[in-house]
Amino acid sequence: MATAADHASFLPPVLTFLSAAVIGVPIFRLLGQSAVLGYLVAGVVIGPSGLSLITEPETARSVSELGVVLLLFIVGLELEISRLISLRRDILGLGTLQLGLCALALGGLGFLSGLSGGAATVIGIALALSATAVALQLLEERRDLASPYGQRAFAVLLFQDLSIVGILAFLPLIAQTGTGEGGEAWLGTALQSAGTAVAAVIGVVLVGRYGLNPFFRLLAASGAREVMTAAALLVVLGTALLMEEVGLSMAMGAFLAGLLLAESNFRHQLEADIEPFRGMLLGLFFMSVGMSIDLGLVAQNWLGLSVATVGAILIKVALVAGLFRLFGSSWLDGLRGAAVLAPAGEFAFVLLPVGQELGLVDGPAGRLAIALAAITMLIGPIGAKVLDGVLARRTTAPLEPEHEVIEGAEARVLVIGFGRFGHILNQVLLAQGLSVTVIDKDVEQIRSAARFGFRVYYGDGTRLDVLRASGAGKAEVVCICIDDPEATLKIVDLVHAEFPAARTYVRVFDRVQAIEAMGRDVDYQIRETFESALAFGRATLEALGLSPEEAARTVDDVRKRDLARLVLQQAGEPLDRGDPLRSLVRIKPEPLTAPLHASHGLNPETEDIIARERAGADG
Repeated sequence: MATAADHASFLPPVLTFLSAAVIGVPIFRLLGQSAVLGYLVAGVVIGPSGLSLITEPETARSVSELGVVLLLFIVGLELEISRLISLRRDILGLGTLQLGLCALALGGLGFLSGLSGGAATVIGIALALSATAVALQLLEERRDLASPYGQRAFAVLLFQDLSIVGILAFLPLIAQTGTGEGGEAWLGTALQSAGTAVAAVIGVVLVGRYGLNPFFRLLAASGAREVMTAAALLVVLGTALLMEEVGLSMAMGAFLAGLLLAESNFRHQLEADIEPFRGMLLGLFFMSVGMSIDLGLVAQNWLGLSVATVGAILIKVALVAGLFRLFGSSWLDGLRGAAVLAPAGEFAFVLLPVGQELGLVDGPAGRLAIALAAITMLIGPIGAKVLDGVLARRTTAPLEPEHEVIEGAEARVLVIGFGRFGHILNQVLLAQGLSVTVIDKDVEQIRSAARFGFRVYYGDGTRLDVLRASGAGKAEVVCICIDDPEATLKIVDLVHAEFPAARTYVRVFDRVQAIEAMGRDVDYQIRETFESALAFGRATLEALGLSPEEAARTVDDVRKRDLARLVLQQAGEPLDRGDPLRSLVRIKPEPLTAPLHASHGLNPETEDIIARERAGADG
């Protein structure tokens, strides 16, 4: 029978990873460095070459690769297929040239250094690939993923992910050529693999196009938030596993899943659900790379590895910057893009072991190449940071138009709630062509929005992660239009605490909530029926013979006196939402204008009610 100690055996490594992250990353952030560098150094410290707190980095990497998978899913979620099509020139043209030229240059240097042709080819390709996780993390930290050079860098990374299946199929051909074996069997196997991969992609596209939205709509209607999170992970990891089974990369599968959901109404909620898993697993991936660095091997070959690291990074930076310039970027943007693409990629840790298994790369050369790839990932963020500091002193006008910004991320207005009130508000905003992101957790409201051509996303506005994913950090105004008083005030508190630059415009339910909203210093609040009742009263006065001007003056006078009373009530005894009866007694309706006659009832029952009310007021 398993003991308590057996059940708790997984805790020490988990605690080790968590401790390394919470100590290492803040230190490097305080030093002005990337979080990536903090994770990598933390991995070196706790790994076999450091304190040996973790002795099997391969086990950690098998789990941590899910971080890269979830990262690619979120990137796909923030794109749209039309946006991807617009990047086809960069993906096919720039991506092909980058991979081909860098592999040729690095492999050629390896061949001149004494490597065999097969080993030089494998190592050249492995080092020519870029670290998707490092590059995207750096672009996210810079907030440059939507910039022109960021989009070009992403196009290169996407092409590299697409090319992996071809590269893995190409390596056996090199091995067979070297041993004199025929290539017909290889060709048949390659065609079969390609056909299987294409069929799997078509299947995923069809399921994503016609099945995912109804699936998530059904789950959202159930109201079980944790099931939505489980479903998001199921879709991402299931697609990733399917793509890996047919020879494509897991990251490519996750990106495809995100791309298919990019126009879904559930996009922001899915991003918020996935983000915590993505962040932790991605950090674990970087630490696993740091743990794979053999410090003993590095110490024995420090001079050669130092020269090789600097040479590989400089060659990639020079070639990539030149290619970016050729495709229309400025030199400064070319250098920025080259800096984030300079480190070797995660797939180096896949290709090099495969090359060793096929006999293309011998043991010592393979270990040195793996160490070189890991060191470039360690040095790359430092070089990118230094380059940022140098380029920050120079300003230049962009030489190319900005790519279209990701929808929702730069919306000027975030509207929370798409009921009757929110619907009318959106009519006004969209009439002026303003960019608006709308979220609501009512599936029926999302359906009705589709009939009017609005884009409303599924999301719970009381969750900080959903607000962040919906663009609250970049919105100028957050309009809170839900009918739940407690949730409204919770959202106000979250926005003020986390997004102080955003102004809060609030639709409140009643006078009590209006006073509470004023006490929270909202920028604007309005009771949901107040202005409509004033407009109704104004129309009634005009129907009774008052001129429009006189009716308007009367309504304005009532509005001003009501506001004055509201301010006085706010300055009085604080309200207690937990004791609504007490609050309502204090804020009970009172006439703004003294009545001309005392109230009287039309029947005995009414007279009794009025008499009791007068007695209570006198007492």
